[in-house]
Amino acid sequence: MKINKFLPILLMLLVTVASCSKDDDPLPEAVNEEEVITTMEVTLTSGASVITLKTQDLDGDGPNAPVVTVSGNLAAGTTYDGVMKFLNELESPAENITEEVEEEDLDHQVFFTVGSGLDVTTEYSNNDSAGNPLGTQFKLTAGSASSGNLTFTLVHEPTKPNTGLASAGGETDIDATFSITIE
Repeated sequence: MKINKFLPILLMLLVTVASCSKDDDPLPEAVNEEEVITTMEVTLTSGASVITLKTQDLDGDGPNAPVVTVSGNLAAGTTYDGVMKFLNELESPAENITEEVEEEDLDHQVFFTVGSGLDVTTEYSNNDSAGNPLGTQFKLTAGSASSGNLTFTLVHEPTKPNTGLASAGGETDIDATFSITIE
């Protein structure tokens, strides 16, 4: 009889203890999604000379190819200060993704790939908060008269440090190839 009297209290105590168990599972890691980038604009400046390289793809993976423009030729023997600008023009007004890339600098890096025949060298001018190259600012030196392709690739969550695009891993946010002439 005494057991029957305490059985309901014992069951309630067990249910209460079981329902108040501590959750030792860590919180899920926040997902840092890739940015939507419709437009990449590269501005090369040397003195009064300004050359703009631009790719714009307003339909993303749609049927229309990106519109790629180069505003002029580079001058042989000239060093240019380069600045990258990334936009999401699907938003109104256009969202400047460059600010997000620079705020999340540990999760991004711009890579420069010089095609055969083009006499160009590049050098990073800015770094992420850990001292690794970021690349939204850079120097481009145009060597002798030549022509070829120059590709810019923004990688999301690359391995840092790395020895270049081939060892970086990560996911490509945007890449564009420009046909360049040095005269």
